[in-house]
Amino acid sequence: MDEIETTGRDDRANVTPVPVIVGIGASAGGLEALQNFFDNLPGDTELAFVVVQHLSPDFKSLMDELLGRHTELPIQLVEDGMRVEAGHVYLIPPKKEMIISGGRLLLSERDPQQELSLPIDVFFRSLAQDCGPRAVAIVLSGSGSDGSRGVRDVHDSGGLVIVQDLATAQFEGMPRTAAETGVADHTAPPRDMPRLLEDHARRGVAARDATARTARPRTARASAFTDVYRMLEAEYGIDFTH
Repeated sequence: MDEIETTGRDDRANVTPVPVIVGIGASAGGLEALQNFFDNLPGDTELAFVVVQHLSPDFKSLMDELLGRHTELPIQLVEDGMRVEAGHVYLIPPKKEMIISGGRLLLSERDPQQELSLPIDVFFRSLAQDCGPRAVAIVLSGSGSDGSRGVRDVHDSGGLVIVQDLATAQFEGMPRTAAETGVADHTAPPRDMPRLLEDHARRGVAARDATARTARPRTARASAFTDVYRMLEAEYGIDFTH
């Protein structure tokens, strides 16, 4: 059985299936975008949200308090091994990098000597691998290009990609480079993104699952090569896939 066939599903009766998981990448100017997003998100959503933001290592993050004024959903600062549940918001802690595996959020210490940190790309790539068609990647305001590599992985896995339109972004770097990949399914202001997500959820992911299994089967050999390519790019910044 290939990797995608088992993605986001556990056949054991005592395990809750992984919901559609929305990874949200944000940096400079991202707070306002996040607030507009959650202001328009229904309180009964069955989606799960993981916010990966560039955070200063020197200051305590108040993101949980600031977002708590804009949503009724439970907001949790991620602890290592935490299982993702529908109708919850998860925030990356400072000084950490984060991936998702088996529906759980796993934390690692960020290397203080690493000059270039791309926590959004790291998370998006793991989200694509773990959730396949049940993955959603959203890129909001921010400088730089973090997220522009990870959205390709989400797209290639059959997931949904949404990018903030430049007219509403305080900093254009991240949304611009993400949009320039050509893989975005939608470009929209943050206030309109919840409607796009709910439409996506209502359509269901069953058809996407079937399409991904048929159109993009992955053998163990192909999966191993993909993992090696990602490790090389993470270590040396060079994409060897071509």
